[in-house]
Parts: sequence; C-alpha cells; structure tokens
Amino acid sequence: KSFLNHTAYLSCYFPNSQKSDIKDLIVFWQKGLEVVHEVYYGQEKHDNISPEYKNRTKMDMDKWTLQLLNAGIVDEGRYKCIIQQRVKGIPSIIHQSECSLHIIANYSQPEIAWLHKGELKPNEYLKLCCSSSGGYPEPKQMTWLISHENRTRRLMNHMDISQDAVTKLYNVTTKLNTTVPTNTLTNISCLLHLGEELGSLVSVPLGI
Repeated sequence: KSFLNHTAYLSCYFPNSQKSDIKDLIVFWQKGLEVVHEVYYGQEKHDNISPEYKNRTKMDMDKWTLQLLNAGIVDEGRYKCIIQQRVKGIPSIIHQSECSLHIIANYSQPEIAWLHKGELKPNEYLKLCCSSSGGYPEPKQMTWLISHENRTRRLMNHMDISQDAVTKLYNVTTKLNTTVPTNTLTNISCLLHLGEELGSLVSVPLGI
C-alpha cells in the first residue's frame, strides 16, 4: 500500500541464498507488458522503460526493492520482478515474484450540513446531509449515529458516490430525515467506514 503522490516500495522478495552480486544479474520489473525498470549487470538501463515510468523509478540494490516515485491511482496493479543470471553465457531466470500495489488517498473529515430552512419545531422532520471528499479507494459505508439519554441509534441510509473523471478520487454523501427530538439533547454524528484496514472517520457531532 502507498499513499497517493508518495513513493511506493515494491519488493522482489529475492532471498539471494547464493549471495549473487548484482553485477552478475539482470533484473526486470514489469507491469503487464510494460517495462517498469531494468538493471543490467549492475547498471540501470532506461532505453526500454515505458514512457509513463521514465524518471520515476530507482532500485535499492541492497534490498532488491523498486522505488516508484509519485505513485498515482493509474499505477495500481500487479508488478512482476524477474531476475536472470548467465549460465554458460546464456541468461536464465533464477527468480520470479509478483506484488500488488494499492493506492490510498485520505478522505476529508465528514461534515454535516443542514438542508432545513427556517426555525425547527418539535416533531418536524430534520433534514441533514453528510459529505466527505477526495479519497481513495471507494468507501464501504456511511452511518448516522443519533445519541440521546445514553442510547445510540445507528442508521445506514443510501450513500451517493461520485468519482472524479480526472483524479479518480471519490466524493461521498448521505442524507438523513429524522424527527426533531423534544425535551432532550441529541447528538448526531456521521461515520465513514473505509474498510477493516483503513478504519473510520467521524464528523464533529451536531448537538440539537
């Protein structure tokens, strides 16, 4: 995993049990049919690299790790590392491995907005909207938390998701219609679930 516009680190997972010197090896990095990086007997070669990777890659020779600079959403996918060694003058493959790159972009803190005009009256419907923007990957769910008198209700309403055609980042919104509470303080929050590994983001609570 790598944050958007940061450096991604892709490992070859090469145990190098023979303690081979990189000067005796050819190392290729590929994504599909595109050549991402090439180290030819210890020297980095740039002739065959696909244009979208030019000047964006460098190899840490000690760790057998490729650094992909300024990683973008288009860079997501599977990368293959192929290592060749000359045997009797003919290069033969001694190691192959794959790793997957996933890009993460932070969503903004969810914000609650009023969709209600005029003064609120008891038992009327309260209309709220919660939104968060500029994140990646697509979020799992948005949940409303309505708390009063030590009780919390959870409501999962329809979540509208839009994706920017250029940046590929997501914006999400959800709406809430609930009756105005009477004679008791109610806190309403909005929770954005990003998945198990990325956790959740919560809005500033709205006190009514």
